[in-house]
Amino acid sequence: MIAKILKLVAVSLMVGLAGREAHAESPPPLALSMDQAITRGLDKNLSTVLARTRVDEAEGARERRLSSYLPHLRIETPFAWQTRNLRAQGISLPNSPAVVGPFTSYDFRIYGDQSILDLQSYHAIKASEQEKKARQQDYQDVRGQVIRQVTVLYINAAYAEARVATAQSRAQTSEVLEKLARDQRAAGVADGLDVLRAQVQLANDRQNLLVTRNNYQLALLALARSIGVDLGTPVILSDRLAFKKLEAPQIEQAVQAALESRPDYRSLFSQRASLEEQGKASRSRYLPKIILSGNYGTSGQEMSNLDPTGMIQVNMVLNLFDYDRKGERLELDSRLKRNREQIADLKLGVEQDIREALLNLNSATDQVATAQEGLQLAERELQYASDRFKNGIANNIEVVTAQDALARARDNEVNALAQHAEAKIALARALGDTEKVYRLFLGIE
Repeated sequence: MIAKILKLVAVSLMVGLAGREAHAESPPPLALSMDQAITRGLDKNLSTVLARTRVDEAEGARERRLSSYLPHLRIETPFAWQTRNLRAQGISLPNSPAVVGPFTSYDFRIYGDQSILDLQSYHAIKASEQEKKARQQDYQDVRGQVIRQVTVLYINAAYAEARVATAQSRAQTSEVLEKLARDQRAAGVADGLDVLRAQVQLANDRQNLLVTRNNYQLALLALARSIGVDLGTPVILSDRLAFKKLEAPQIEQAVQAALESRPDYRSLFSQRASLEEQGKASRSRYLPKIILSGNYGTSGQEMSNLDPTGMIQVNMVLNLFDYDRKGERLELDSRLKRNREQIADLKLGVEQDIREALLNLNSATDQVATAQEGLQLAERELQYASDRFKNGIANNIEVVTAQDALARARDNEVNALAQHAEAKIALARALGDTEKVYRLFLGIE
């Protein structure tokens, strides 16, 4: 018996210690503003990391192309112990053996070559520079995408948090009304059906509160995942949904500005320039190349008796036949055609994005005003219905109906605020230069 008690005590102590350690190791809460979340996303989001590596990859390709126009130097130090068959090389001397040797030879030499004229390599270098420029523009475009993605996730989390607050308020109101119904029944003013109706409403509101709390945690989890925060870290939103009016630009001016600054649109032009340079490089394959090369060093049969020797020469290389050029030309022509179609399509897409963003912005602005007016009316309706029930003029059906109307009005308001914020970041994304203007558009100080 004593042994069993000791075992139970030991197990309890171990469980207690484990709980303390787990509590001690839990990370502290992380308070995040929208601007901080965006900054973290730009630094940690996988999309920006991958886009940055593609820029580095393009830079590496440019460096490799550039090396074809830079000097190439190497050192060779061959040591040979050999015999030679003179007759096999067409040398026949009287009274001399056919095979001479063995003998040794030493050679210490530096070799170098430099392209003087190589238009194919020149245009390949230009193509790689344009390709790097395109990758940099793609990188800026990805950063804009991440800004919008993180902003929308933050807005969704703030919306879910606001719904939790609404559900809590509704549950608290239902608790008060349920108690009032019981008091009214005790006073003989209300009947059992009024109490039962209030209890059903309270149960429904508590159920809705549990659902909204879970949705809020899911929204925080998605936000943390997108910005590289440890998923076990509690996240606290420091910004709330609020209406901050934004003056909408004129459509024509907005479209023109977007065509000049949208990085995804400009990237297509850089890609086209790269393809054009690749086409020039392909045509230059049949043009002459001029290469300057030479070497200098010492050689001899003994280390103590080495003589300096060297050479310098200019070579002209002319390609006479290369069937591969036909396939290369067909490939480049098809890629150029595809690029032209993409440019034409994205030009229409830019205008569509702006028109959609402006429509959503104007609609969301009107929805916010309408929702706020509806919220004020719903609050007054609930107040009147509650007063009528307290005074015994009506049963609590009016109260339950007014509660539902108030809950819808609050949801309408937070939904309109969320849509308004999403429309603003969508407009910033559609205009281009998202990273420069998102604070202005979202009202971040």
